[in-house]
Amino acid sequence: MSEQLGADRPGDGRSERRRRRTASEEKILAAAKELFLADRYDGVNLERIAERAGVSRQTVYNRFGSKEAVFREMVRRHWSTFAGPDRRLVECPVGASAEDVLRDFARSLQRFAAETDQIRFARLVVSESGRLPWIADEFYQLGKGPIAAAFADCLDELVRAGRLRCPDTHLAARQFMGLVQEFLVWPRVMAFEEEIAGQPSAEVVIEEAVRTFLARYAPAPDTPARPA
Repeated sequence: MSEQLGADRPGDGRSERRRRRTASEEKILAAAKELFLADRYDGVNLERIAERAGVSRQTVYNRFGSKEAVFREMVRRHWSTFAGPDRRLVECPVGASAEDVLRDFARSLQRFAAETDQIRFARLVVSESGRLPWIADEFYQLGKGPIAAAFADCLDELVRAGRLRCPDTHLAARQFMGLVQEFLVWPRVMAFEEEIAGQPSAEVVIEEAVRTFLARYAPAPDTPARPA
């Protein structure tokens, strides 16, 4: 896949700065994450971020310019951990079966939700986006949007290889993500403790999502597979 998470917009001069982010910038972003997740957007200012990071307010201002810029870069930093070492968002090896691709992608969604602050970030976005719609837009544009697009591209490759029969991969990509996240993400975001306690294991959820998806989009048994 060629699409990368949080790809720079045309004319965005920040890409080189991100590649050579300094130790103090990393400290600032780590401190900002702790504060924003705990106290929401309005509860944080540059002074608090600087104090938590152990730098001066002027340093934070010089590096980022504003609280909004710090927030945006913090969100970008969060989503960057979804991609693998080669910066691919979705692994779609040549010759891989649709079942294996779907299962691996579902596991990456599950790991990201379980091993990062994704649940807390989602709660932050839900609570703040009514007042500050740009927060939801930024969270989507820097993360879920590119991930869904990369997954749809992967489904396109599987369709071309004859391993899926899917007329609308944009729709299908989001259907599959919904099958996984409805169980493994949203009950935790909404703190539905009873539902969390009674739901099946992550592996069961993933296997059922794969089977459900393939029941709709797998080629008919008599359909010859196209050469990869």
